[in-house]
Amino acid sequence: MPQILIMQKRLVLDQTQISLTISRFCHQLIENHDDFDNTVLLGLQPRGALVLDKIIQRMKEIQNISLEYGYLDATFHRDDFRRRDLPLRANETKIDFLIENKKVVLVDDVLYKGRSVRAAMDAMIAFGRPQKVELMVLIDRKFTRDFPIQPDYCGRQVNTLESQYVSVEWQSRGFEKDAIWITEKESN
Repeated sequence: MPQILIMQKRLVLDQTQISLTISRFCHQLIENHDDFDNTVLLGLQPRGALVLDKIIQRMKEIQNISLEYGYLDATFHRDDFRRRDLPLRANETKIDFLIENKKVVLVDDVLYKGRSVRAAMDAMIAFGRPQKVELMVLIDRKFTRDFPIQPDYCGRQVNTLESQYVSVEWQSRGFEKDAIWITEKESN
């Protein structure tokens, strides 16, 4: 009998929970960085940039705070860059300021192995040596890390298996609603 693969999805955060998480991130940033004179936010391309855009929009709604922010692509700094069958496609880095001696908050959607964050820290050095680096993620996949990297700001921690992946869906990207799912394949 042939194997049938069934895709199962488990909701991690719905649109309301994502919105509350973004608001919580903003309030935590305000508490920890006060006037943002010496703080910049960098969204990791491509998916962290989407999270950063929501944070910037919400910060303006909450306190009309003006922040320095940009988008960082770490494709060419990845340790698996030359090990893939198909070449990775780079995204644009958009940073028009130096980060020398500044507090940097790296923003991404999902923390998995830690390899993207490690690559981002390498890529970031081209813009100066930061005073401090913090990490903000919507989802922290516990127990999957290859590097000792932990988030300073986390929306939700989830336990996942290697065979599972976290899918982040944005309404702005054509999905019905913003949602975060754990998807796994099961055979019957």
